[in-house]
Amino acid sequence: MTIFDEMVEAMHPQTFTEKISTKQEVMQQITLAGLYRGGFFEHAAFYGGTCLRIFHNLPRFSEDMDFSQVAKDSNIHLETYFPQIIEAFKMTGRDVEIKKKDKKTFGKVESAFLKDTTDVYDISFQTEKNIKVKIELDTNPPLSFDTEQKMLFRPFSFMVRCVTLSDLYAGKMHALVFRNWKTRVKGRDWYDFEWYVRWRVPLNFKHLQERIREFNGVEMSRDEFMMALKERLATTNIEDVKLDVGRFLINRKEIEVWSNSYFLQLADMIVFK
Repeated sequence: MTIFDEMVEAMHPQTFTEKISTKQEVMQQITLAGLYRGGFFEHAAFYGGTCLRIFHNLPRFSEDMDFSQVAKDSNIHLETYFPQIIEAFKMTGRDVEIKKKDKKTFGKVESAFLKDTTDVYDISFQTEKNIKVKIELDTNPPLSFDTEQKMLFRPFSFMVRCVTLSDLYAGKMHALVFRNWKTRVKGRDWYDFEWYVRWRVPLNFKHLQERIREFNGVEMSRDEFMMALKERLATTNIEDVKLDVGRFLINRKEIEVWSNSYFLQLADMIVFK
């Protein structure tokens, strides 16, 4: 049995869907290990739903790996670290290939938050091409965020530089309000919002303002943001939200309580930093 197989079995997936998601999560951890070996986290930090899943026990699966430079530097690119990623996978008994994604094929949900300065790649097995993870690096990010070091033990002990929870929260709230979708709601935004409120994570509004300024070109006060948030929470079809996020959950019963009123009450429970 390979180290990769051992890492998958240690997470005890039960259903076929869970086994696929678990393989993706192990791929994510190995990718982080390769990036660490290459010195990537001297220049960049991990953020997004996968960061929440791996380091903060978010109870939903996540497909993409999002990274942001901690200082704007045009000389830092993901391609530089591909050999270390490939070597980390070889060490666990698997061979992978890394291909650049064509951003023209992305839907509006994705493209609204992908700038020309974002590098995007797929990591996939050479033998199971349907199992893959997407990695993104914003090389010209909105700044004003803090980072912290988080530890993983497999496939070997290493540290990952992560965006702090308050700033991760800011990124998620920006996506929840400003993501440009029409028919495909990204229910994972809503699920993560509920998680942040439940755990009383303080929202760093300064970083949220910086993201709105960078991506949307507008200045927004806290009151204006709350109005925009509540408008989105009140008018979105909750059944569409549930349908999108359901495939990423182990226990779908936890979203049965969801309604527009439920999320509006969550909004009133936001704690600002």
